[in-house]
Amino acid sequence: MCLPCRASYKQPHPAHYDHDRVCPRCAEPLIHVGSAFAAPKRRDTSAWRTLSVLLHAGVRFHKSCCGGPGYRPRTRREVRERMTYAQTTGEPFAEALVRGELP
Repeated sequence: MCLPCRASYKQPHPAHYDHDRVCPRCAEPLIHVGSAFAAPKRRDTSAWRTLSVLLHAGVRFHKSCCGGPGYRPRTRREVRERMTYAQTTGEPFAEALVRGELP
């Protein structure tokens, strides 16, 4: 996936690849986000900002034993709520981001 281009490309798992992958549009390195990822529409800037926060925190979209990647925030408001929760409780930000419900 390429954040600057807001584009997603389905490719084999990185373990099966012997070189770094680059975006065909801008030649920047691609980010492996996981097989359960569904890209937002290119013009949905809010969703791409939220996605950028998730990816920079180390959150990915890998399938779990139950099918999907689990909860991922979809709005900036949900991200802000989890950021506040992480700051007040001391929980790592990446863990707070994937909490479905906040206490």
